[in-house]
Amino acid sequence: MEAKRIVDLAQTLIRFQNTNPERVNRCADYCADWLREAGLDTRVYEHRGLKSVVASVGSGSPTIVLNGHLDVVPAQPELFEPRLENGKLYGRGSYDMLGAVACMMLLMQDLAQTPPDCTVVLCLVPDEESGGELGTGFLVEQGWLGDIAICGEPTNLDIAIQSKGILQIVVEVAGIAAHGSRPWLGRNAILEAQEHYLTIASLHFFHEESPFLGKASLNLAKIEAGKAFNQVPDQCKMGIDIRYLPDQDPELLLEAIRKAVPSAEVKVHFQGTPVNTDPDNVWVSKLRKHSGTLFFGQEGSADTRFYAERGMPAVEFGPSGANHHGPGEYADVQSLCEYKSILKQFITHVKDEGHEV
Repeated sequence: MEAKRIVDLAQTLIRFQNTNPERVNRCADYCADWLREAGLDTRVYEHRGLKSVVASVGSGSPTIVLNGHLDVVPAQPELFEPRLENGKLYGRGSYDMLGAVACMMLLMQDLAQTPPDCTVVLCLVPDEESGGELGTGFLVEQGWLGDIAICGEPTNLDIAIQSKGILQIVVEVAGIAAHGSRPWLGRNAILEAQEHYLTIASLHFFHEESPFLGKASLNLAKIEAGKAFNQVPDQCKMGIDIRYLPDQDPELLLEAIRKAVPSAEVKVHFQGTPVNTDPDNVWVSKLRKHSGTLFFGQEGSADTRFYAERGMPAVEFGPSGANHHGPGEYADVQSLCEYKSILKQFITHVKDEGHEV
């Protein structure tokens, strides 16, 4: 029965095809109506054309924030017709992360019937896949904070307490144009940019390691250069996506890059805060006790970073599955049931063992 409740709601959410603002907003309205009908205090915020939903239940401390994003990455139309096969729910967003959203919504419905001895806030947001600033970033600015935030990203029931920071830079390299038949008369900006990339990659920042995340990474993501085959290019722009470790300083990293390639102009395109949640935090420890799983670090970024920026403990914790953002995306139905049960046990027993605050 529990599995059917979760699967039915998750399938409904998948069918909204939440790949553009109109569809995401339609899904948000559905979720808000559903939560109100479940007896929950529910509000809808609209910020720059995108809707977020906030529902709450219970009272007192601690305040537990459950966070789920409604938006999904684009896919072929057939992937938005979910199917159940061999205990797996297939469909775009089943794993990332509408399966988790369905679990959270049904958990809030249960808690409305038996309010917990704490405050639980559910935030459903519209834009995690595109940065999160208009959803979770906005809600945090409105004061929707607490003692712990749990983002239902796909983690196979393990708990991500760290994630790398983001430093995306544009490196502009100047060369000297010349006729393509006489390249020695010019200076090829593309070849010079290649040397600059190798110089940046050799910096010590990319050889340091952390227990949960290994090494920082950099990806040469974009190159813009050249106007004609018969001309030595005199300009080259590189877009480099750097994911740095939580204990590394992005300002020092940026300074080191500029010193390493003084002839180039280095501009910041985007910067995102890392997450470095204390594994000994009382609420994080309690969640792990109920999940019985492992701590780990996420290579990518999630909406946890907005809570981390405010000094709030935040983790990624979600069900099992595979192939998120891919054609065979699925969520394991049994893990969805386990996920909802773990969250319920954590909330129900959050004040046990003298840990009330």
